[in-house]
Amino acid sequence: MAVVLVAVIPLFVLLDLAGGGSGYGMCPDGLQACDLPYTAWLELAAGLVLVIFGLIALLRLTMKVVRREERRLQAIDRIGSFNGPV
Repeated sequence: MAVVLVAVIPLFVLLDLAGGGSGYGMCPDGLQACDLPYTAWLELAAGLVLVIFGLIALLRLTMKVVRREERRLQAIDRIGSFNGPV
């Protein structure tokens, strides 16, 4: 869910700018008076890509930990069934 939210941030900024807003602080005086350097979009895109890759890495790590815990619990269940009453 966090990846989707990060991916739609540029859309919210563009919608705010199109509606006459400040683009959530990117252009405080509106789009007509906005003096952004040519690399501003690249900085925003690079930051968003890094955040998305970080969130994907965190998701993979979380899934790996969950799988390991599930295997550990299954092993405990198997051992418990061997030591149970006969």
